[in-house]
Amino acid sequence: METPWKKQRLKDTALCRLGILVAVTVSVVLMLVSLPRTALNNPFSDIDFAPKLNVSLLSVARGNPISVRLHKRNSSPPRNLDLYPNLGKDRVVIVLYVHNRPQYLRVTVESLSKVEGISETLLIVSHDGYFEEMNKIVESIKFCQVKQIFSPYSPHIFRESFPGTTANDCKNKGDEDCQGDPDQYGNHRSPKIVSLKHHWWWMMNTVWDGLEESRDHDGHLLFIEEDHFLFPNAYRNIQTLATLKRAKCPDCFAANLAPSDVKSRGEGFDSLVAERMGNVGYSFNRSVWEKIRHKAREFCFFDDYNWDITMWATVFPSFGSPVYTLRGPRTSAVHFGKCGLHQGRGGEGDCMDNGVVNIEVKETDKVVNVKKEWGVRVFEHQPGYKAGFKGWGGWGDERDRRLCLDFATMYRFNSRDASP
Repeated sequence: METPWKKQRLKDTALCRLGILVAVTVSVVLMLVSLPRTALNNPFSDIDFAPKLNVSLLSVARGNPISVRLHKRNSSPPRNLDLYPNLGKDRVVIVLYVHNRPQYLRVTVESLSKVEGISETLLIVSHDGYFEEMNKIVESIKFCQVKQIFSPYSPHIFRESFPGTTANDCKNKGDEDCQGDPDQYGNHRSPKIVSLKHHWWWMMNTVWDGLEESRDHDGHLLFIEEDHFLFPNAYRNIQTLATLKRAKCPDCFAANLAPSDVKSRGEGFDSLVAERMGNVGYSFNRSVWEKIRHKAREFCFFDDYNWDITMWATVFPSFGSPVYTLRGPRTSAVHFGKCGLHQGRGGEGDCMDNGVVNIEVKETDKVVNVKKEWGVRVFEHQPGYKAGFKGWGGWGDERDRRLCLDFATMYRFNSRDASP
């Protein structure tokens, strides 16, 4: 027969256990609520939660568990190694940088699947943060080796701290007693805007100096975006141009698949073209990257949130000579996007576009149409952004500039070269 004091002790024990269960449940709920929204749908179950830090993960991201996971995931080997175990010796590595426009990415991936020679190279896809739909599209690729990397510093995964928005950030012109430096026009930073320049610069430093798969590659890297349509001859053409560049245009820094005028489809004459470097299907080698990286201060302190305008207006002019690129007389890549990166998705004022394109691919776009015997026509004094342009602003906050500079040295502690 149980005594009253035994019954009371059993009751107290049950209440204690119930209290512990409630406390644990509340703790788990609070932890989930505090995580960035993009992470709730993707726990990265294949990667353990415990951080394994190294010098290349900057301190600004070490307190963000999603950043730690993304950083660790960047060390994963490429996919499809079983299908394509060997890469071409003269390969041009393709780097596709994406944000969050899945309707465009599907079109670009479909065009890549039809590119002659694509199975001979590595495709690196660089994400600005993490978006599940974008990840699934890339994971569906079966036509070549593909490696995904995710920026662990994207403002999209920082909800309450820099590089995202903090509670004390200045927002409007004239705001006082808040954190942040205005640009030359008096405007304060917008995380969605500055992420464009941050991602490009982080990606460049990562693919050239950080990734095991590309940091020792001395050939050309070809850079394309999620709204670039590639013709079937694009890869063979860029291989040919990269080979011809030294002999045909020793002053050329790069090779391009498309004219610098994005509306042009080319001139169609029987000659190569040397002109100002464009931002569609551009490629260069490590020696050019070293020249760019050594201009990190110019890049990081120029008050313009656009990476390409920054390059045209301050980095390239600092080289001391015209920066030409070599291309063919007919384009092998087309920019088709109607919605700009800064317009995004999922918010008020978003640009809506279903990604339907109607790009004519002719027979000449399916075979190499760059001839080794052609001469070179040089286009001088072309219109466009040049030295003296002061920038569109959006990049005045000292925090963004310092983070940008940190990207230029984050892989250099054990590298072949010294920091700038």
